[in-house]
Amino acid sequence: MNIYRAELHVHTVLSPCAGVEMIPPLIVQEALECGIHLIAITDHNASANFSAVLEAAQGTELIVLPGMELQTKEEVHLLCLFDTLEQLLEWQKKVDEQLPDIPNNVEFFGEQFVVDASGDFLRREERLLINSTHFELEEAAEAVTSLGGLAIPAHVDRKANGLIEILGLIPPGFNALEISRHISPEAARQKFPQLRGYPLLQSGDVHLLDSFLGTTEIEIANPTVAEIRMAIGGQEGRRLTIRDTA
Repeated sequence: MNIYRAELHVHTVLSPCAGVEMIPPLIVQEALECGIHLIAITDHNASANFSAVLEAAQGTELIVLPGMELQTKEEVHLLCLFDTLEQLLEWQKKVDEQLPDIPNNVEFFGEQFVVDASGDFLRREERLLINSTHFELEEAAEAVTSLGGLAIPAHVDRKANGLIEILGLIPPGFNALEISRHISPEAARQKFPQLRGYPLLQSGDVHLLDSFLGTTEIEIANPTVAEIRMAIGGQEGRRLTIRDTA
């Protein structure tokens, strides 16, 4: 088994709320300097910068998983993690069909840059990405799973786009839940009894380079979605734990 410090919720400059420093080479460098060796790129409703980060990580010890942070019809944020670029592109097609065609207001929301592995500008994403898709939460989770991916509600303890604040309950079918950097697992379960019995992972929801957290440790044979799912379930020696950084 291998133990990976993981950060499975990382944004790039494609997300309008991310800092301008969130370009592939700096993401890779900062993750490694923080002792993190497994990340997922999860831009809002988009995936065009994943390949650039993957290329920037070539030759390093950093493993980069394809992903996305989907915003559902209910305004819940959902992490969607995959193994392959092909799965991600297939998911992107489905998301594009469900994302309203509203132009981005750069002055209000910020830029949405697609870049290459060096971080150089390629193009702007003109459609507003920070928007709700027409996917309902459970429908989206089922679609991700059908493609071989893993769907995890994001920062469920947050008021903004958090599952508990919006729905007040955890719908069936989820293997794990993500908590924000602002709360410990113990405090989360005490404050939100709905979380009891669910495996938790924690992410920094990285929008700035100094936001890498790396408190989630995953002990798995290989860095795949199937192995992460087994770790969430504590199966066959796999495990997922949240380190105490106090």
